[in-house]
Amino acid sequence: MSLATLYSRAQAGINAPLVTVEVHLANGLPALSIVGLPETAVKESKDRVRGALINSQFEFPARRITINLAPADLPKDGGRYDLAIALGILAASGQIPMQSLGDYEFIGELALSGELRPVRGVLPVSMAACASGRTLLVPLENCNEAALVDETTVLGARHLLDVCGHLHGRQPLKPHRYINSDAVAAGAPNLSDIRGQHHAKRALEVAAAGGHSLLMIGPPGTGKSMLASRLPGILPKMSKVEALESAAINSISHHGFAPEALNRRPFRTPHHTASGVALVGGGSQPRPGEISLSHNGVMFLDELPEFDRRVLEVLREPLESGKITISRAARQAEFPARFQLIAAMNPCPCGYWGDKNGRCHCSQEQIHRYRSRLSGPLLDRIDMHIEVPAVPLEALRAAPDRTEDLNKVVRIRVQVARDHQLKRCGKANHAMGVREIEQHCSLNTESTRLLAQASEQLGLSARVYHRILKVARTIADLASVEVITTQHISEAISYRRLDRRIS
Repeated sequence: MSLATLYSRAQAGINAPLVTVEVHLANGLPALSIVGLPETAVKESKDRVRGALINSQFEFPARRITINLAPADLPKDGGRYDLAIALGILAASGQIPMQSLGDYEFIGELALSGELRPVRGVLPVSMAACASGRTLLVPLENCNEAALVDETTVLGARHLLDVCGHLHGRQPLKPHRYINSDAVAAGAPNLSDIRGQHHAKRALEVAAAGGHSLLMIGPPGTGKSMLASRLPGILPKMSKVEALESAAINSISHHGFAPEALNRRPFRTPHHTASGVALVGGGSQPRPGEISLSHNGVMFLDELPEFDRRVLEVLREPLESGKITISRAARQAEFPARFQLIAAMNPCPCGYWGDKNGRCHCSQEQIHRYRSRLSGPLLDRIDMHIEVPAVPLEALRAAPDRTEDLNKVVRIRVQVARDHQLKRCGKANHAMGVREIEQHCSLNTESTRLLAQASEQLGLSARVYHRILKVARTIADLASVEVITTQHISEAISYRRLDRRIS
């Protein structure tokens, strides 16, 4: 029989749709054609496959070869189909058995020598192969990444000959298993390195416990960047689902995914010159941007007003929905984007407004223009606003306290609070909807009166009102109490005192 059918996977956003590779050999003048909406890299695979087969001592059939990549309306790109195409030609020409080919999915690029080269985006392929019940055969360099999905049977090979030896049954390939590491925050910067700033460190703990976004305002050199860099070290441990989601996004990105970083929450710090496409993703073949690469982790925007205002506005929808949809004329891709936004800014253009030494010489008009770069709707979506003042000289001179791992102490409290939230409503407090807020954030008469007074004096919107309730709920969770008291409401309001000042 001169028709062989194999299975591979395409890449469409974070998904890996099935591609059926059909190879047919017919009589006629020798030729090789690939159909099924192949892009340039796929069309060039015929030369790579010919060289790999000849250099591996196989016969390249001198017949009319037609290769169909189905479905025909799904764009195919990259060299990931090389291995499946080569095996299809060998099976259709009778050089390897085709009985068991339907039990495998093949991904890999071929060198002219027949060696297998790694490809990008193997983790989503492994997830899809697990759902289909087939064995996944990949280049050896991709094995660790593919084996992150425990339920997938992963085989790795260095050369086309290794794959053929396995299919013949002469040299079976052994399934690859990834040894997972439970190290969550090893080597992470420690909160104990920060002198003073007790209010800011408390706010960071609250933000970590409830997944709340945070804006820090203060003069240069007060520790805003240091505080932000220590947030991943106190965040709760990632669940298996969260870890695989973040890993899958990194897998399809340009820099790829390192399996040893599986349990580390992402921490992204885009420069203020970044474009909107760099943040949300894009391209003719949509790729994830910074907000998706920060999925289940932290994105830190330093010098927030220095970002282009139109760039910052693209963050509004993902902050609410937790996803981003990229639409192009030829295709559409949706990426998850549930990230924790941490931002920092100076109080004025020179950075020293309010300094007791009088170093600021900015006019009120300059300060107003500087702060007006941030829109009200964006600030409304940031849960907590805090001041990070200059650190007193006495605190800087004090000897550091190395008697305890402050990250570990805080992370235990944060984990307990987060576990309570997940048990209560299946999500972190920052993600609660209106009905969940009404159910889990009820207030007594005194707390209701206090929040009403604050809302009237600060002119808070309904969105901010609900965010204060969610932050108060997190503060109560950190205290391991079910009832939100005036103390919790007062602390939550203290994280919104800057609403009037930066408007």
